[in-house]
Amino acid sequence: MPVRHTTLVTVLLGLMATPLWAQVPGGQQVGLARYLQSSYAGLKANLTAAAEQMPDADYGFKPTTMPEVRSYGQLFAHVAAGQFGMCARLSGRPDPTAGRNLEEELQTKASIVAALADSFVFCDGVVAGFSDDDATTFVRQGQGEVARSAAMVGLVGHNTEMYGISTVYLRAKNLVPPSTERQTQRRNEAALGPR
Repeated sequence: MPVRHTTLVTVLLGLMATPLWAQVPGGQQVGLARYLQSSYAGLKANLTAAAEQMPDADYGFKPTTMPEVRSYGQLFAHVAAGQFGMCARLSGRPDPTAGRNLEEELQTKASIVAALADSFVFCDGVVAGFSDDDATTFVRQGQGEVARSAAMVGLVGHNTEMYGISTVYLRAKNLVPPSTERQTQRRNEAALGPR
């Protein structure tokens, strides 16, 4: 991988998922593929839990009156649509949601949570199959092509952004985001020490 690509990927990953560095066991080397796979897995857990956490009655909630801001439900429909599109490009398979507007079409928590779960199923194999050797191969994006690693960083980056936005909605409804709940639980367990 050219130095400028490696540097860009390293900077982007550092900005997106700094807490993951703390999870690397001492002395181990973690390559790009494993790092992205780990980031994706953590985001999958957070996004899935956040989608489940908000009550059905609040899926239309927006933290502002600005019309261009997505409702909580639209936010997760957007994640699902983005994943279907990106993983279709990464895999070379057709996007099963092509021509649809999931943000407008899906109206219930059940349908949105199902679409999110389906999008993860669609992406899981793509992400699991990504290797460091694939990083410099190219995939179609728009009128051109981008390095597969850049597309993977885009997938993880987009999911990171959407999860961060969802935490604002959750906190506005006095709900603690899933990642904060887990972190608090780990701290409490560490404070108790060995039993």
